[in-house]
Amino acid sequence: MAVIGIVREPAGEARVAATPATIAQLRKLGHEVVVQRGAGSAASYPDEAYTAAGAALVERAQAWGSEIVLSITAPGPEEIALLADGATIIALLSPALRPDLVESLAQRGITALALDAVPRISRAQSMDVLSSMANISGYRAVVEAAHEFGRFFTGQVTAAGKVPPAKVLVAGAGVAGLAAIGAASSLGAIVRATDPRPEVADQVTSIGGEYLPVDVAVEKSADGYAKATSEAYDRRAAEIYTEQAADVDIIITTALIPGRAAPRLITASDVAGMKPGSVIVDMAAGQGGNVEGSVAGERIVTDNGVIILGYTDLASRLAAQASQLYGTNVANLVALLTPGKDGVFTIDFDDVVQRSVTVVRDGAVTWPPPPVQVAAAPAAAALRQAQGPEGSAAAAKKGMTAGRKALLIVLGIAALFAVNAFAPAPLPQHFTVLTLSVVIGFYVIGKVHHALHTPLMSVTNAISGVIVVGAMLQITDPNPVVQVIAAVAVLLASINIFGGFAVTRRMLAMFTKGGQK
Repeated sequence: MAVIGIVREPAGEARVAATPATIAQLRKLGHEVVVQRGAGSAASYPDEAYTAAGAALVERAQAWGSEIVLSITAPGPEEIALLADGATIIALLSPALRPDLVESLAQRGITALALDAVPRISRAQSMDVLSSMANISGYRAVVEAAHEFGRFFTGQVTAAGKVPPAKVLVAGAGVAGLAAIGAASSLGAIVRATDPRPEVADQVTSIGGEYLPVDVAVEKSADGYAKATSEAYDRRAAEIYTEQAADVDIIITTALIPGRAAPRLITASDVAGMKPGSVIVDMAAGQGGNVEGSVAGERIVTDNGVIILGYTDLASRLAAQASQLYGTNVANLVALLTPGKDGVFTIDFDDVVQRSVTVVRDGAVTWPPPPVQVAAAPAAAALRQAQGPEGSAAAAKKGMTAGRKALLIVLGIAALFAVNAFAPAPLPQHFTVLTLSVVIGFYVIGKVHHALHTPLMSVTNAISGVIVVGAMLQITDPNPVVQVIAAVAVLLASINIFGGFAVTRRMLAMFTKGGQK
């Protein structure tokens, strides 16, 4: 049985690495849990709640001296000295930016797992701390901007006049960017967004934003994280930022590249061109900043009255919820590392998730890990490149030729006329109606946007109901073949109806709060 220690974070960090709810999860895995006194007080989790969950309260040295230490912030020299020989620490370590920290941990013979190195693959989503915290930070960035802006986000028409809606630009449509877009849009603002990945355009649109494309070819990411952009992209993007800065009221920047300083997106001249009272939230201020003039952790007011927020503790400002999500992510990782649920903590380097997060193992530096391929798009691009321009063009144009389409249309018309000419009544009339229904249905449903496919199920349910009624009337036909076909029709249409209602019910459940609709 391993002893897991939950430590109190330093001043300025209100979150805690485990909550009473996640303590119960850790204990079910066979681990003993100790909590430093006051560890969760800043996040509204009193010591009594931890003891009620089965944890023991200890002092700082004993918590840091546990076999496994859970933390949010990376340990400093004093904390590293408190770690027990052969201990394991799980925290946000930023190994690519802090090689000195990695070396210090290795010299102590420690095993270190970096939560900010979880690969962006489906199986690891439940452990993705960066996404959990980015989601909260993106939302909080809008709250901070709204507080500083001091005006309506939504447009209003009052007896005293018309109030225009605020205009918001979000740079980067990752997890934090999408959260910011959704929050600003829900407040009624006009939201625009940029991102080097054109595939996020649908996501931006679906939550109420407008995607501003940068019409320059961009290398696609193979690991789920952002990549450095080309000079051509940067030039065109800079023009867009300059244009938008002069028009919008609020800018929220979220651009980060793992292992590198944050790219500079908004220049001093862009800031100077903004209206007095405008607000910029630089969510990358802690890694160099996307905005020229932003300072990590500080609120700056420029000479032309633009407010620049460089807060690095946005997630910490929603400490209770952030701690719960962080603790759940950590508990899921610990569960992966305790496969037998017997308190035996093991690291398997054959598992891509465990290999990726392990920065130091028993004093040996294992960073960086082998690259993880999570997207198939680059492979397809490489294939097109190997084929050359002609092969790429041929692949793009591959499909049914115009001559073949014309031939099929002619054959279809000939079949329709043959049925009408030789089949006994009323089969020609029914066949004609079926043919026209298929054609009309194809063109009507084919033009429906994918976002409306779920509401469209109500129409298909109604059609399936008609099919069931008609098929049930045919079951009494004396012809056994007709009876079998009718029974199959009833079965398939019923499956479609019940499946449609089940999916619709799940969709409606997403819009309920605490069991209330």
